[in-house]
Amino acid sequence: MWEKTVHVQPPYNFDRVLDRLSINPLIDLNKDKRSVKVPFYIKNEPVVVTVKATGTIEKPTFVVTGTQTDLMEQALQQVSHIFQWDVPLDKIQAHFLQTDLRDIFIEHRGTPLVLDFDPYFCLMKCIIHQQLNMTFAYTLTSRFVTTFGEEIEGTWVHPRPEKIAELTVEDLRELQFSGRKAEYVIDTSKLIAAGELTLNDLKSKTDDEVIETLVKVRGIGKWTAENFLLFALGRPNLFPMADIGIQNAIKKLYNLEKKPSYEQMEEYSKPWEPYLSYASLYLWRSIE
Repeated sequence: MWEKTVHVQPPYNFDRVLDRLSINPLIDLNKDKRSVKVPFYIKNEPVVVTVKATGTIEKPTFVVTGTQTDLMEQALQQVSHIFQWDVPLDKIQAHFLQTDLRDIFIEHRGTPLVLDFDPYFCLMKCIIHQQLNMTFAYTLTSRFVTTFGEEIEGTWVHPRPEKIAELTVEDLRELQFSGRKAEYVIDTSKLIAAGELTLNDLKSKTDDEVIETLVKVRGIGKWTAENFLLFALGRPNLFPMADIGIQNAIKKLYNLEKKPSYEQMEEYSKPWEPYLSYASLYLWRSIE
């Protein structure tokens, strides 16, 4: 067993993080204890780490614990990346206080962009969530993980691409996947398992190069690629204009009679660069 205390630059609101994570029924968290279990893989070995907030928004401190002592350093790096502990939110906050999003950023001050716990699972989740309402999307994702993943230390660890690559469409149809969506999940997993699509290589590519690479894969459109950039790679300047939640948030913010056009969204969002990802996140928060 290992334990490490981590100090993070303020402001950082972990209670807002837990609020957002609690939307996902798969995630094992306790709001009262301000803790969450974080499952991921290091060199194909499943690892579960517990992150517990012990500080405040102005003095953010975390205690991170795990069982595999030999993997402590890599696990800490991974957790720091997932929770974006090295991103200076004060600088981003100052930027948005000069924009139309000022009030939303004051209300949600210190809310970080938290990543999905694993890039492969993020891509699977994005494909599964395409064109579904949020409740059923999370139901389907939960079935996928609890059927093909494994439970470790009381929390669910998502399956590896090699396992999903061996499934049939019928295996997923039994969970209420559509035939087309089942094909997308299995075929994408086959590409990853065979090394034809290497998600780690995408980390060094530009946003446009990542989108270009991913949309060549059958079943992955721009919305999915942009969500992967946001929630797998943590890119700071993404604004998925096709996202219905963002459209609704802008409609509400500017008191529009109907959803904004892409031209309107482009115009509104210009002052929000180079932190469009944070504009997206806080706009989502404003209507959740």
